[in-house]
Amino acid sequence: MSSIVEASSAAVLNSVSTPESPGTSAQVVLVRAGRMPEVERAVVSEGLTVQRGDVVILETPRGPLTGRVLEDISKTWRLVPHEALPAITVQRIPTKDDEVTIRELESLSAQEFMPWVMRIRSWDLDLELVDLEKTLDREKWILYVLAGRGPDCTKLALQAAAAGLGIIEVQPIQAAGTRPKEVSKGCGSSGGGCGCGS
Repeated sequence: MSSIVEASSAAVLNSVSTPESPGTSAQVVLVRAGRMPEVERAVVSEGLTVQRGDVVILETPRGPLTGRVLEDISKTWRLVPHEALPAITVQRIPTKDDEVTIRELESLSAQEFMPWVMRIRSWDLDLELVDLEKTLDREKWILYVLAGRGPDCTKLALQAAAAGLGIIEVQPIQAAGTRPKEVSKGCGSSGGGCGCGS
């Protein structure tokens, strides 16, 4: 387990104009978010400036995660007409409270790894757990599994829901380290539908 949940961001400072917000100026970044990351673009919050190597707090479609800035690409990236702004936002540099939370969740992830491995085996699922992490708001587990996009991802989400294990997101990864586009999502006893999907 890494000592810090690492997410990398390559930052771009440029003027972004859209019909909804003409003349908006934003720093935009490429990010690797989470324990098994891939590079993504992200917008830096207004009033915040980041540089290569900075550890940051990200708001992502998977939930709040930590990240690390890779490089500034502000002179090369431009918003393509009709292209949506990045879905990930760099919220802030970690506070002391954030750092405490990060350490606590790293410890919790280490403790929960083998129990999840044993659950997957007991449920007879053809999945190999590679890593897991909890979002910084403590709302959801993200399980990174070595597998394709088959039915066992859905079964894992359903079994976790039936066991009352809370909200989980099953994220398939490939042996080479890159992730399929689809994201498998499941919910616990408090949620609605479960299963794999984009």
